[in-house]
Amino acid sequence: MQIESLYQIYLNHPSVQTDTRQLKSGDLFFALKGPNFNGNLFADKALEQGASFAVADEYSGIYADRVILVQDVLDTLQALALHHRKQFRIPFIAITGSNGKTTTKELVHAVLSTHYRTYTTRGNLNNHIGIPLTILGIRSDAEIAVIEMGANHQGEIAGYCQYALPTHGIITNAGKAHLEGFGGFDGVKKGKGELFDFMRSQGGSAFVMWDYNYLREMSVGIQEIVRYGTNDEEQVSGIVRRSEPYLEVEMKRGFEEGIISTQLVGDYNLPNVLCAIAVGKYFKVGELQIRKAVESYSPSNSRSQLIELKSNHIILDAYNANPSSMKAAIENFSRIPVTDNKKVLLLGAMAELGPESLEEHRRIADLIGEFNWHRVALVGGDFQKIDHPYTRFNNAEEARDWLKEEGIRDAYILIKGSRSMAMEKILDNIV
Repeated sequence: MQIESLYQIYLNHPSVQTDTRQLKSGDLFFALKGPNFNGNLFADKALEQGASFAVADEYSGIYADRVILVQDVLDTLQALALHHRKQFRIPFIAITGSNGKTTTKELVHAVLSTHYRTYTTRGNLNNHIGIPLTILGIRSDAEIAVIEMGANHQGEIAGYCQYALPTHGIITNAGKAHLEGFGGFDGVKKGKGELFDFMRSQGGSAFVMWDYNYLREMSVGIQEIVRYGTNDEEQVSGIVRRSEPYLEVEMKRGFEEGIISTQLVGDYNLPNVLCAIAVGKYFKVGELQIRKAVESYSPSNSRSQLIELKSNHIILDAYNANPSSMKAAIENFSRIPVTDNKKVLLLGAMAELGPESLEEHRRIADLIGEFNWHRVALVGGDFQKIDHPYTRFNNAEEARDWLKEEGIRDAYILIKGSRSMAMEKILDNIV
């Protein structure tokens, strides 16, 4: 079937689903397959549950009249997303980076939504499947779209750009994340830089954190650059006024002078806030609306949340971790003034670091030793394979039981680790 014909079916059934567990009546079902699953086997089930049509590349069931056979379901999904994308003449803002991209995406969306009908990536649907689904979720009333792009190897961002066709790009930073797939830090910069490469080739625009020299270099040649940062040379600038318990930003340039009080934990969120303000100003959102949007945004999903449980103050930042974000979190936590310095570190191992993993875990253990803590426990992965003087656990459940037995009260507790460590389970016996 030609994409144009499939697109007409999509227009009549614009809700796209790839998971029968979330299917609603009338949905257009795409039977994706991967190393450990084959959606083609669920095509009949989807149709029985009320799907309008099933797009499949293998089929031997009983509902052939409602099955659209294609060469490759994933390629078709992406091609359909591209066809839909081409119907819009609106700004498409793409956001990538090693750290902070989801928080930045949510802040940018919050700001723009006060003035425009804005569509954005739901949750963490930021990969080769999630991005097409996000695009296909954009309706005809859209005025701006904000697309998050995640990647763990080179070529991914470039591929996403081919069907998202972003007009504006943001790289929050390039840090030590997914080193295994990217082939080291230089590979991370190259991979994330594919977004700026697309902006450069298409005459697009970029929002750049001007404090980071490497982002300055990566943005050279882009037609329009909006600078934000902490210095007076930026179009939008601000500094950390305080970061405990929540980040307060003192604006210096490009925004009415004063303090913006956020619900974000950690001074490492300053670039995310400044980026959202810069985007809002660029798109002529009123300063009062920008302020209200930033100040009312509250993180969720285990991202830099401050949780008050009984007598303890818990910073839950367990959605993900890499050496860059771990270092920033530890250093920020060390600066929080706490009575009797009663601070507890519960850190889970970092994933996807390849040959550098052991050394990166040693560096984190050495960094921990530069400060005084009430208790430190390191959990799982390569933290188990290196020498360090701290309490060790195999998994979050063991750390949870230890924390309960310790009976820690009136303390600040930082919980952080890679997604695979599921460090949020530590809270089960604290609540």
